[in-house]
Amino acid sequence: MRIRTRKQTRSDTGGPSNRFKNRNTRVDQSVSTTVIETISSIDGGENTAFTYLQREFLSKYCDETLVPGDIRRQNAIRKFLECEEANRATNLWLDQVDPEYNILPRVTWKQFLSFTRRLIRDILGPLRDEVVLGSFSGGASTSRRRTESHPAQKFSGKADLTEGVWKFLDILYREAPILRQYTSSFTSLVEVRGSELFTVPKKTDIDRCACKEPDINMFLQKGAGSHIRRRLRRFNINLNDQTVNRQHAYNGSFDRIGGLATLDLSSASDRISINCVKALLPTEWFDYLNDIRSHEVKIDGEYHRMEMFSSMGNGFTFELESLIFFALMRAVSYFMHTPGIVSVYGDDIIIPKENADLAESVLQRFGFVVNTDKSFSSGPFRESCGGHYHNGEDITPFYLKRSVQYLTDIIRVANQLRRWAFADSFRRFLIPGLYQSWCRLRDMVPQDLWGGYDYSLDTKLVTPPQFGKGALQRISTKERLDPQGSYLHWHNSNWNRTQMAEPSAEPVSTNQICRFRRTPPGAPACQDWFCEELL
Repeated sequence: MRIRTRKQTRSDTGGPSNRFKNRNTRVDQSVSTTVIETISSIDGGENTAFTYLQREFLSKYCDETLVPGDIRRQNAIRKFLECEEANRATNLWLDQVDPEYNILPRVTWKQFLSFTRRLIRDILGPLRDEVVLGSFSGGASTSRRRTESHPAQKFSGKADLTEGVWKFLDILYREAPILRQYTSSFTSLVEVRGSELFTVPKKTDIDRCACKEPDINMFLQKGAGSHIRRRLRRFNINLNDQTVNRQHAYNGSFDRIGGLATLDLSSASDRISINCVKALLPTEWFDYLNDIRSHEVKIDGEYHRMEMFSSMGNGFTFELESLIFFALMRAVSYFMHTPGIVSVYGDDIIIPKENADLAESVLQRFGFVVNTDKSFSSGPFRESCGGHYHNGEDITPFYLKRSVQYLTDIIRVANQLRRWAFADSFRRFLIPGLYQSWCRLRDMVPQDLWGGYDYSLDTKLVTPPQFGKGALQRISTKERLDPQGSYLHWHNSNWNRTQMAEPSAEPVSTNQICRFRRTPPGAPACQDWFCEELL
């Protein structure tokens, strides 16, 4: 089957300039149906991995023809506000809890809190001035749209901040004097009330809520997040490496090392209540994080006073939730005298399986909800950090999250199907027609884009190296960056490095404009071959 391409338009090339042809062609609307039918038509029989793939493949598919975007957004906002109602109840309960309340068998609230606070204090260490050295992200802020949000741009011109942040500017300028030298680059510091809610696609029927933070707040938040991340490394929690939790989930799937449970929480970042953080963190740390967070969020033009401490979009939320969950789980193991692995990555939690029920109870007391559909303490299945394992077999599925619109979308699905086929050495032999189904996707891709080796790319098809002269290369839309902002961004990127990096002002592109680039001689080759490809 060969795909039909629609006539190239100005939007395909990003503007009136046609110095090169956009090779990432748009495809006919019928291709989405063909791709879905190709995956669905595979005869997997009773194979566990394929049954799981079929169930999950379209679970995150978002399409206007199924559930319109405005309905998904409304559902997300409704869930966000429901979490806020739950947070209000949690804040009230934590404010009134009896110190003699038994949170665990024969363990009072006072005892539990004392241990957990001491552990968090040891992890965080003293609050020093250098914690203000943060960074700007490449995302939108309350003052800037996504199209003008390169970090270098945020060092010049307008910048928003909340009332509690003003007092930290002097400390920031003292720790980074170059910012004071160029402080005139912030031509307009504007005080705002808080963050702004937006949504992004998540599942077929609901979006995910996140919040755009004020610029200076985000800079300081990312400094705090980086500090927590560094300190957690001292306790063997590496938030830069998901493979640790995946390996634990793999081991737990067939009880190799004594039995591990994997826990996943529902809307974890939206359930970090104010009093939860206040109860667990040292006072000086709570006060600082409380000052640099947004206390209000704008939802459809109206401000809402937040019961949660920090939302998704805040620069320290991920690190803070990891810290809290690690400390709570370590406390459970300590008081229950169950030594063993405790590992966290955000709300992905690994603990000894005998602690699972008590851990869920403790998490509930602090306002969190365990997602029972994605948490496992018995049986042969475990899931953590995107890794799914059944009795020692990697059955991690892949997902089609949107309709197939571009050539790169086809390459992505074909590469993911091939990766899935080779995740287990016998899978390609046990599932009839797997190779033929992959070939249907392969034949939609021009042969000069074959011969890739990296399954994570969508710019070159992974095949044996008989074909393939080149690959697609995304083209960055040129963006004029203020030289002074670029200079400050370069310095900011090197504050915490021992070796200076070369300055770069090129923004990262995520658009669909691609040119064809020839593959250099000696490029790596695909190592996984179907039997039919050896003939």
